[in-house]
Amino acid sequence: MLQKFFKNKNISKKLKLRLKNTIINKMLTYALETRTLTNRDRKQLNVFERKVYRSILGQVYDNEKENWRILTNKEIYASVKKPTIIETIRLNRLHWFGHVQRIEENRIPKRAIWEQQDLEVNQEIDGKMG
Repeated sequence: MLQKFFKNKNISKKLKLRLKNTIINKMLTYALETRTLTNRDRKQLNVFERKVYRSILGQVYDNEKENWRILTNKEIYASVKKPTIIETIRLNRLHWFGHVQRIEENRIPKRAIWEQQDLEVNQEIDGKMG
C-alpha cells in the first residue's frame, strides 16, 4: 500500500518523507527502547530504512555516465538530513531512561533496571574473582 504511495510522482517528496517519519518510524521503533538489538537487527533496520528512502527519493541521472542510478547511502542521508532509525532508537532509549530515573523508587520499571544492573555487576565480579 505505502509502496504505491511512495512511487507516485504526483506526491511531493516532502510529504512522502513526512509520512515515513510519522508512520513507518513509529511502527519500527515501537517498544524498541527496552529491547536489545543485535548487529543483525541493526543491519536489517538500516537496510529497510534505506530501501524506503530509495523508494521515496527515486533514481538520479548521472550526467557523467549518462545513465540513471540509485542513490548511495551517503547521498541518501545527506539529502534527508534526519537521524537514522538506529540513532532514533538510541534517542528513544535515553528519553525512556530519563523517564524511569524520575519515577518513584518502588515502580516496576525502576526496580527492573537496578536489579538488572546489580545482576550484571555481580556477574562481572564473580568472573574476575573466579
